[in-house]
Amino acid sequence: MTQKPSETKAPEAAKRPLAREHHGDVFMDDFEWLREKENPEVIAYLEAENAFTDASTAHLAGLRQSIFDEIKARTLETDLSVPVRSGAWWYYSRTIEGQQYGIHCRRPIAGDDDWTPPVLVAGTTPADEQIMLDDNVEAEGFDFYSLGSFDVSTDGTLLAYSVDTVGDERYTLRIRDLVTGLDLADTVPNTFPGATFAPGGKYVFYPTVDDSWRPDTIWRHEVGTDAALDVSVFHEPDDRYWIGIGLTRSEKYLEIDLGSKITSESHLLDTADPTGEFTVVWPRREGVEYSVEHAVLGGEDRLLILHNDGALNFTLIDAPADDPTDVDRHRVMIAASTDVRIEDVEAFATHLTLEYRRDGLTRVGIIRLDASGAAGRALWGPLEELSFDEPLFQVGTGGNPEWHQPTVRIGYTSFVTPSSVFDYALDTGELTLLKQQPVQGGYDPDAYEQFREWATASDGTRIPISLVRRRDALAHGPRPTVLYGYGSYEASIDPGFSVARLSLLERGITFAIAHIRGGGELGRSWYDEGKMLAKKNTFTDFVACADHLIEAGLAEAATLVAEGGSAGGLLMGAVANLAPDRFAGILAQVPFVDALTSILDPDLPLTVIEWDEWGDPLHDADVYAYMRSYSPYENVRADVAYPPILAVTSLNDTRVLYVEPAKWTARLREVGAPVLLKTEMSAGHGGVSGRYERWHEIAYEFAWLLDTLGRGDAQPTG
Repeated sequence: MTQKPSETKAPEAAKRPLAREHHGDVFMDDFEWLREKENPEVIAYLEAENAFTDASTAHLAGLRQSIFDEIKARTLETDLSVPVRSGAWWYYSRTIEGQQYGIHCRRPIAGDDDWTPPVLVAGTTPADEQIMLDDNVEAEGFDFYSLGSFDVSTDGTLLAYSVDTVGDERYTLRIRDLVTGLDLADTVPNTFPGATFAPGGKYVFYPTVDDSWRPDTIWRHEVGTDAALDVSVFHEPDDRYWIGIGLTRSEKYLEIDLGSKITSESHLLDTADPTGEFTVVWPRREGVEYSVEHAVLGGEDRLLILHNDGALNFTLIDAPADDPTDVDRHRVMIAASTDVRIEDVEAFATHLTLEYRRDGLTRVGIIRLDASGAAGRALWGPLEELSFDEPLFQVGTGGNPEWHQPTVRIGYTSFVTPSSVFDYALDTGELTLLKQQPVQGGYDPDAYEQFREWATASDGTRIPISLVRRRDALAHGPRPTVLYGYGSYEASIDPGFSVARLSLLERGITFAIAHIRGGGELGRSWYDEGKMLAKKNTFTDFVACADHLIEAGLAEAATLVAEGGSAGGLLMGAVANLAPDRFAGILAQVPFVDALTSILDPDLPLTVIEWDEWGDPLHDADVYAYMRSYSPYENVRADVAYPPILAVTSLNDTRVLYVEPAKWTARLREVGAPVLLKTEMSAGHGGVSGRYERWHEIAYEFAWLLDTLGRGDAQPTG
């Protein structure tokens, strides 16, 4: 089925032609006036679209409620995370049934040798528990709430936290005394997430943004003083670069990182002198990316530098901390490989953890260190990879704040394995499961199967597709399928578990991820072949994946829906124009569908930094022509029948402005496309806030997907 016709007439946006002229090309934009966010006529139009969407999907109210109830029933609402040791405390968060947000807590360690996380019981409160921040309390009276910064001073006495109560990602920074539980007078408005205490807690460093929403300045705030006295310690004038602040794991250095899409630079400051001057590690060089960690090797301070200078998939070297540019003192720890993409390294007193990709899957390895400096001993050992036996999975490190610790905290999941937390014992190599995400109602992972298919693109490139489905549902013939895609920024969409997705799988739906070029699943070249003047590979790869599923008998066009968000929403708009007959419907979340208009305007948020991803159409006629040929809004077709399309956006989104899907849907409706626009009037790029509101949003989209796939009346198998 498709969305039912509504007695409410579909809104028709007024046409007010505005000429956009670049490089000799004139495009008449009839709907650019919808960018006027403060114009009551624009708000009235968006509300009319919402009313039409509500009326057109009113028949799905019961299904939406059923899906919401299923998500709620499968979720252990009163739950808590696995405690993480930092300093003298175990830190964790808990959720309580009926409350939208989490509660951030801690309890003291039992002693220096206490490395076993305490077993906490959901629904009970330990006598020694301290609540640092209750997001439910902070969110009272607001339609939207988002926690940005959250950093505890190394002595455990202060908390720096920031909140956004609008959705525009402008956060107010505050400092809480964890001894008294009261906020200090310190208040800093309009900050960006990432506030970081210098060791000792006297100073906190934080970023702010420019008018284009780019983090461009790092400030030093002395706790207990007026924010007007804060000192700018670093400012980046180049619009291509974002900046951030943090600590090395050893806490020896404060680190300012700045990066464009293709170039990076790090600046360090010894934390013994937090009011001193930051110094550059390697001066930026166009096209060279690197990240820095501090380690002690053979009794000497060294910098671990992960970089791509002459190493497409990155190499790991160590360099002297006193002069990291001295190439004669560089040593290669992990050489570059055509098959392995190194993504991250973290240093500890006795070992390193390495995160990397091979064969399209994430991996974690351990390297043992010798910090003693004993003569004749190797400074580091071989890479020891942790092994897992599922065909598809994702794994990574996390929750390892201590410099000296006998374990490594690991996170693991797959399409069929709920999110799991392990501790890896360095002395024995044993993995201990600390917790697996509970799934209420008798979840059986053996009821599902996950596997990988390979499509062939038009240029012969093989494109991986990850799939999950019930083993017994609709066993014969093609199954209704949701094909998800992203394919930008070298972001990888890895197979992971979702409680909510069970509502689709239990109704016989196959869920598939197309690992298309522009993402990072198969290394840096995979990304390079789906960006700039090769961007169309992203779109044709997705269509090739759809064709493969159809030709392999796994799906059919009549029951195949495409889904993507943000840059994946651009993908949705592009494939709607490119191959509308391949899909029964298209779900586009916060879609970047007016890409050329946005990338032409350097005053818009994110634009200039995006030129390294898409190209610079403002100054380059070839880039302009290329983007003009695929940007969804300019290429809506009158000669095809579009499938049903649902576009979801947020009024306060600062990353992909609401105007993009608003203009796109207006143009689509003009050519007769069955399109719906749903605008959240108090949300940001990530949608609504609060877990119950988020579940309602998921239920809304899933109900539309099921109805479009002809499974709206299907009852769950389990």
